[in-house]
Amino acid sequence: MPEAVWIVGGYQTDFARNWSKAGQGFDELTEDVVHGTLAEARLSPADVGVVHVGNAFGQLFTGQGQLGGMPATVEPELWEVPSARHEAACASGGVAALAAMADIESGRYDSALVLGLELERTVPGDLAARHLGAAAWVGHEGQDAKFMWPYMFSALADEYDRRYGLDDAHLRAVAELNFRNARANPNAQTRAWTFTDASFTDDDAANPVIEGRVRRTDCSQVTDGAAGVVLVGERFLARHPEVAAGGRIARVLGWGHRTVGLPLAAKLERSAALPYVLPHVRRAITDAFTRAGIGGVDDLDGIETHDCFTMSQYAAIDHFGITGPGESWKAIKNGDLEIGGRIPVNPSGGLIGGGHPVGATGVRMLVDAARQVTGRAGAYQLEGARRIGTLNIGGSTTTTVTFVVGAE
Repeated sequence: MPEAVWIVGGYQTDFARNWSKAGQGFDELTEDVVHGTLAEARLSPADVGVVHVGNAFGQLFTGQGQLGGMPATVEPELWEVPSARHEAACASGGVAALAAMADIESGRYDSALVLGLELERTVPGDLAARHLGAAAWVGHEGQDAKFMWPYMFSALADEYDRRYGLDDAHLRAVAELNFRNARANPNAQTRAWTFTDASFTDDDAANPVIEGRVRRTDCSQVTDGAAGVVLVGERFLARHPEVAAGGRIARVLGWGHRTVGLPLAAKLERSAALPYVLPHVRRAITDAFTRAGIGGVDDLDGIETHDCFTMSQYAAIDHFGITGPGESWKAIKNGDLEIGGRIPVNPSGGLIGGGHPVGATGVRMLVDAARQVTGRAGAYQLEGARRIGTLNIGGSTTTTVTFVVGAE
C-alpha cells in the first residue's frame, strides 16, 4: 500500500493584492508563500525534502521561467533541496500536488513543499486574455474569439443547452452565490466588491456580454497570488509527532487524474452518445471517490470546484453526481449548493469570487479543504465538515485533477 499523505499546513496570499502594481515580482511572492506556508505547518526549511511548484504562464506574463529555482532564491535554507516546476494550465497546482504525493508514496522523500504561483496583472486585460489562450489548441480552435476562454465555455454552455436545455438564469445564480460567499473570505479578491441585482441578470449595461452567452459576472478574475501546502508521510509524522498535535492536520484520502486532447470539439464529439458531456471529468471524480473509499458525493461535506466560468461549475454539479446528467439546475434552484445546504460548493467564493491566479488555484483548493476539515476556515467554515472534494481543471478540461481531503 502507498504511504498515507497528510496536509500539515497551508497558506495563501491575499488574492486582492496587485503585486505587479506594487512593483513586486515572483521573488517577493514566493518569499511570502514559502514563509507563510512553513509557519502554518510549524516547520522550518530544513524539514522540507522536496519542492514542487505549479505555474502556468510565468514567461508570458513576466518573462520569468525556471520557477523551480525561485524558492531557493528567496530562502537560502532551501538551497540544494530538489525542486521542479509543473505546467498544466489551470491545473498546474493540482499536478504539482500529485507529483509531491508520488514522491512521498514511493518513499523517495517524506516531506514536500507544494507551491502554486502566478502573476497575471502585469499586462492590460486584453493581452492577459491572449496569454491565457495559450492553454487551448493554438491555431486550431477559437480563431475568431476575442477572449478565448469565455468563447470556449460559452460553447460548452451551448452544448449543454443542445443536449438538455439550459436556462442562463441558473448560470447567473452560480455567480451570485460565489460572489456572496467570497464576502466572508478575508483573502478573496472580490470580498469588497459591490453589485446590484442587475449584476446577475442579462442586463447589457450592468452585466455586459463577453463572448456568446458568457457575461461579465460569469467570469473568474485575473489575479496575482500564491498558495502553498506542506505534504508529509507517515515516517515524517513518526519522527515529528508534535506536528499532528491539536487536530491541525488533514489527510489526502483519494485522488483522480485524467488527461485528454486539447480541442473542446473533440471532447464533445467523443461524448455525443454518452450521458455525461465530459466523461473523463466524471471518471477523475469517481477515481478519487474509489481511492478514498467513499460511495459518492453524499459522503462529502462540501466541494471546492473549478469555476473559471459559471458554466464550469454548472458542469461540475452533475459530474460530481449532485444531480443526474444535465440536471444541475435542480441543485441550484433547490439551494443545495448553499452553505448549510445539502452539499455546499465553493464556500470560499471559488475562482469567481475568491480569485484565480492560475498556477495557484489547485493548491489553494487543498488549503481550503484542509482548513474546512480541521475546523479552521473561519467565517466560511462548514459546520461539522469531515470530508471535502476538490476539482481542478486545465484548459477545456484537458487536464483534470481531483482530491478528497479528510479529517485526521
